[in-house]
Amino acid sequence: MTATRILPAAPVIHLDLVEELTPQQPAGFCRLVRRRLSARPGHGHGTAPFVYDWVERRALDAVVVAAYYIGANGSPWVYLRSSTRPPVALRESSRLPRAEWLRHEGLWELAAGLIEDDEETPEGIVQCACRELEEELGFTVTADEMRPLGPSSLPSPGVIGERHFFFQVKVEPSQRKNPSLDGSALEQLGAIIDVTLSEALLACRNGEVEDAKTELGLRRLADELGYRP
Repeated sequence: MTATRILPAAPVIHLDLVEELTPQQPAGFCRLVRRRLSARPGHGHGTAPFVYDWVERRALDAVVVAAYYIGANGSPWVYLRSSTRPPVALRESSRLPRAEWLRHEGLWELAAGLIEDDEETPEGIVQCACRELEEELGFTVTADEMRPLGPSSLPSPGVIGERHFFFQVKVEPSQRKNPSLDGSALEQLGAIIDVTLSEALLACRNGEVEDAKTELGLRRLADELGYRP
C-alpha cells in the first residue's frame, strides 16, 4: 500500500558527466570520487560545468536497530552502545565554533552496521539487522521478529549516497549473551547500557545523544509504541 503523498515532487535535475577526475588512490575503507558535472532541468540547456566531490565505499548502506523491552512498570527500555568515531574524536578544535562541542568521550548509539554485498536484497537487509543485533548487543532473533521502523533515510546526502534502514525488535533481557562483535579494534572497546525510552529521549534533547540516526530511531520507536513520556 502506497502512502498518500503530502509534498509535491521536487524538480528533477539531470546530472551529466563532463569529465572523470577521480584520483588514483590506495584501497581503503572509503574512496574519494571527483567528477566534473553539468546540471540541467527536464527541458533546457545544462549549467556551466562544475567539480563535485563525494565519498563511496564497498558496503554503502546500513541498518539501524532499536532493541527494546518492557520494564516491570510497563515502560519501554532501550539498549544503546558506545561508539568512537574517528572523524568526530579527531576533529580539529580550532574548527569548532563552540568549545563545548569538542568530544573527549564516545557517542551513545543504537545498534547499527553496514549491509554486506550478499545482503543487498529486501530479505538480506532484514538478515543484516539480525546479524548486527547479535554482533553488537548479543541478542539472537529470527527475521520474523525484526520489524521495520519507518522508511529509509539519507544521513548525509551531500557527501555520500548511503541509506539507513531502520528496524525495531522486542527482546528479552535475560537472553542477552556476550556479543560476538565484528573484529574491529574500536568495537571491542564499546560499552552497552539499557535505559528507559524516556531517559533516552531526554538525553537527545539535552545533547547527550548527538548521533542523528539514533535520535531518529528512538523517536520513531516512541511513535510506534504510542509512548508519550
